[in-house]
Amino acid sequence: MAEIIWGLATSHVPSIGAAMDGKKTEDELWKPLFDGYGPAREWMAQHTPDVAVVVYNDHANALGLEMIPTFSIGTADHYDVADEGYGPRQVPDVVGAPDLSEHVLVNLVDEGFDMTVLQELDVDHGLTVPLSVYTPEPGDAWPCKVVPILVNVLQYPQPTAQRCLQLGEALGRAIRSFPKDIKVAVFGTGGMSHQLSGERAGLINQEFDRNFLEKIETDPQSLAEISRADYIKEAGSEGIEMIMWLIMRGALGDNIRRIHDTYHVPASNTAAALALFATDAVAEEGSEEAAA
Repeated sequence: MAEIIWGLATSHVPSIGAAMDGKKTEDELWKPLFDGYGPAREWMAQHTPDVAVVVYNDHANALGLEMIPTFSIGTADHYDVADEGYGPRQVPDVVGAPDLSEHVLVNLVDEGFDMTVLQELDVDHGLTVPLSVYTPEPGDAWPCKVVPILVNVLQYPQPTAQRCLQLGEALGRAIRSFPKDIKVAVFGTGGMSHQLSGERAGLINQEFDRNFLEKIETDPQSLAEISRADYIKEAGSEGIEMIMWLIMRGALGDNIRRIHDTYHVPASNTAAALALFATDAVAEEGSEEAAA
């Protein structure tokens, strides 16, 4: 059966990808952020999944504003990198895992989640930047296949935080019931606090962010009880992206341990963070290796 071995919560700020692509990670502005990624990257490189389920939102690159599903899933065997106005990022295209996608889709629908099916999809920075955070130098191919899950965080009414946590719990059950022996990582992306336009443009709420970083491990239910209005009030109109972290957290289950986290202000005009969690599956793997 499939195992979930770790979960990664990470911002997907497009300028993070641009800094990497432009070889600016050692610049004064960017170095603290990328230095903070280092311990997590080292650990993840030693625990490579076969498939990554990446929860993110499209930014009107593949799905126009005339059609925004609440939840959707990619089922293709290949995903091109989207052209977001300056040409596609010079990173590998994404290889899908259609067998796992189909299994997850059927199980989520059977649990009452009406998923929109995307048989073709170009993936934008919401997915490629988290993959770059995980693997900064992928070469000709990313180290794992990908199942994309997309969430509407752009247009009212966004799903509630509670519904996102419930979706994550169902996602975890679906992955673990997949009959092949594969290792899976789950990414929750977006955030932290930021607002890109309007009177509050530039808003960053460090107190809210740091509380979220703590509670995502210890008390995700308290974060699920925050209304969408309060997410926007406290974290900004784009800060509501953090509800996607709850999908990742729900998938991991109860017994996890924090491997590393980092928080940096500002990345662009955004608070950026990373939090990496290992599941019992990794702990058991380590025990078996030690016994051998």
